[in-house]
Amino acid sequence: MGVVARKGMLVYKIYRALSYVVSPLLQLHLRWRKIRGLEHPTRLPERLGRPSLTRPPGPLLWFHAVSLGEGMAAIPVIKECVKWRPDLNILLTTTTMSAFEVIINQLPTGVLHQFSPIDTPAAMDAFLDYWNPNAIMLLESELWPNLIMASSRKGILLALLNARVSMKSFKLWSSPVLFPLISLLLSKFSLIIPLSSMQAIHFQLLQAPPFIINFAGDLKYVVEYDASKEEFRSIDDLKVQLGHRKVWMASSIHRGEEEVMLGVHKVLKQVYPDLVTIIVPRYPQHGKDIAQKLQKEGQHVALRSQHQRIVPGRNIYVVDTLGELRHLYRLTPIAVIGGSFFPGLAGHNISEAAAAGCAVLTGYHVGHFSHMLREMQRLNPLSVLQVAGKLELEEAILKFFSDGKVLEARQTASKQAFHALSNGIIANAWNVLYFHVLKQALLKDNR
Repeated sequence: MGVVARKGMLVYKIYRALSYVVSPLLQLHLRWRKIRGLEHPTRLPERLGRPSLTRPPGPLLWFHAVSLGEGMAAIPVIKECVKWRPDLNILLTTTTMSAFEVIINQLPTGVLHQFSPIDTPAAMDAFLDYWNPNAIMLLESELWPNLIMASSRKGILLALLNARVSMKSFKLWSSPVLFPLISLLLSKFSLIIPLSSMQAIHFQLLQAPPFIINFAGDLKYVVEYDASKEEFRSIDDLKVQLGHRKVWMASSIHRGEEEVMLGVHKVLKQVYPDLVTIIVPRYPQHGKDIAQKLQKEGQHVALRSQHQRIVPGRNIYVVDTLGELRHLYRLTPIAVIGGSFFPGLAGHNISEAAAAGCAVLTGYHVGHFSHMLREMQRLNPLSVLQVAGKLELEEAILKFFSDGKVLEARQTASKQAFHALSNGIIANAWNVLYFHVLKQALLKDNR
């Protein structure tokens, strides 16, 4: 064992000891989250590694994602696994309630769901001993030391899909204290699929073995949301309500960004009195807060969760629900992707709007989505327009509304770029995953 690995093992032992000591406090914290509605009311034991489902016999693959975005990115890969290996059992774990509420209706029949265990020795060991997976697929940047080290000890193969590390995390992980631990953790993986070449460089600088890094493409290009007949009818009904009115959407906005969007709405409404602005905050509660504030100011607002209709005189439609964004993009020719207009924010997935054929705009604070933006602009410079703030956003939307040819060129460019970039990603991801991980993991059928 080299010097870095020895240091990494020392740091891990310290982490393991600390995580053991703070376990009682973490359990209290989970109970507090349950009281606040942030944990499932009846499934809290799952967070401590105690199952609520029976493990079926035979080989099992465990996919782990924290939140909604990562969970939805995992589903196309899970579907590909089901397609090619229907004999396998598949378990998906998520952490957040928002992810659970949407994903539970998107999973293929037979795929199991549990809430992910906290990264304490007792919870993780209990989880792994019970589920005994053949392989574990972690999404994006889920480098939990107890999970990874315990899996490695048990001979369970590990893969990191859509792997990324933010610049903030990269600097932190490169520090003298954490670098040996991160290097040790990455050495336990059989496969890392980075979402961009820059991310691949980051992982190599963190001493991930070069031979385990393989490219397949960004899974967020191929996220799917299966809507029910009722949901499709609801979207179609909204389309009828909008009629021939001018429409634009501000999606995935964070607190503070609504002021930018409402300021733009005010200017646009002076030119187009029948305008409809659709606002889709990142979190539903933010939507309720926006609607309440606007109603106090005397503005006519329709709130989606209340099934309020877009009637004449209502110019703002606030969506305070989850899991509908991909379908809502069908309602608008223009989509402004939030989480990108203030420093400290890191952007959101622009490919869903492009897939729907929207003219796509976003701010300059796009974080790790910068690779997606650059790829789309490289294929067609008209596919995504970045704007610095309220004034530039006003000018751009006014131009789109006033010149149909300019708007159509933007819509066509975004859709073409999306199709070019999304082609073959799932097949690539499955082939790489099967060759580097599953083929070997599934040899261990005497489990």
